[in-house]
Amino acid sequence: MEQLPGYMEQIIKEGPQKLIISKPASKSCEYRKIVVEKKADYYQLSKYTEKQVFHENVREDQLAQACLAHLGNGFLQLNGWDSEREYSLLISKKGKVSFQTKKNCAVCSQEETASHNRKKNYLLPEGTVIEPLVDMGIFTQEGKVVRPMYDKYKQINRFIEIIDDAVKKQGCTHLNIIDFGCGKSYLTFIIYYYLTVVRGITVNMIGLDLKADVIRKCNEAAQKYGYTGLRFELGDINGFQCPFQVDMVVTLHACDTATDYALWNAISWNARMIFSVPCCQHELNKQMETENFTIFTRYGIIQERLSALMTDAIRGNLLEFSGYNTQLLEFIDFAHTPKNILIRAVKNPRKPEEVKRKALEEVRCVMDEYHVMPTLYKLLDPK
Repeated sequence: MEQLPGYMEQIIKEGPQKLIISKPASKSCEYRKIVVEKKADYYQLSKYTEKQVFHENVREDQLAQACLAHLGNGFLQLNGWDSEREYSLLISKKGKVSFQTKKNCAVCSQEETASHNRKKNYLLPEGTVIEPLVDMGIFTQEGKVVRPMYDKYKQINRFIEIIDDAVKKQGCTHLNIIDFGCGKSYLTFIIYYYLTVVRGITVNMIGLDLKADVIRKCNEAAQKYGYTGLRFELGDINGFQCPFQVDMVVTLHACDTATDYALWNAISWNARMIFSVPCCQHELNKQMETENFTIFTRYGIIQERLSALMTDAIRGNLLEFSGYNTQLLEFIDFAHTPKNILIRAVKNPRKPEEVKRKALEEVRCVMDEYHVMPTLYKLLDPK
């Protein structure tokens, strides 16, 4: 074990983009794994339990010590990657340490794909210095995509494509936007950048969150980037008083019924466009009962997945009933996360009444069969 600090220093010296600390020594270990990612001028540690993730930021000169606090003290394996090599540290149950380096196959095997990606006409093209992407660790200071971050780069481009497809059909020159539950606001900054810099649209945008320290840091970042039309405020999704007529509502990973309150607000404001990535759909899972389809409620994992899909299908239909043309789109590949549905809704003032009535009837049929009462239905209180 005495070689461990030396090996760790050797890895850190090479400036890794990503580290994964894994293989808990026992089931009593507090975390399942720890993922370390390079950001602009620091590293972020994401510590995963069974149900939660906790974040910690450390400077580069603190990283080795932060990793050693877990490696060999609860975990037996570390893998790291830089642009050229992969590093592997293994600790046996007897405390023997083995260290290997090799050509970064996980990255190099993507070189052909990466080359293909560069040829694509991404809306956020490589070679353009986009400050939020640099600070996220996705772009280098020169605007090059960091190789291990290509999947995230593609994910962000996919999200912007989904928004752009709706925006360009609207012929917008000015947009008032609310982002509910903005969190650290990585995508908020990207949306603002794309609409203002690339699309040339005048944007007035508010990011809303419950954490005061997050709001402070986001406002500092917006000032740093010179994003004068973007500001962040402390507030709750439920009951937020919007200071302007809303054109677009964005809500990313608002947990459980927080998504319903965001959608209800958007509908109440008659927002032209809604983009929502729901998360943690627990509500219907707790309520679900059925006499005719007990096969779906017999197995816990099936009921959990069915209730999540049912929740978003009901939300889609209730948006249809409220006068929106609604799509449920795949946001990212299922391999990355099961939370891969994005709801895109665009207001249609001429939506036929029979289409709206049918959408509501379908919701009521599901509610009757499974004895559920979704929050969005209660908020809308349809007659």
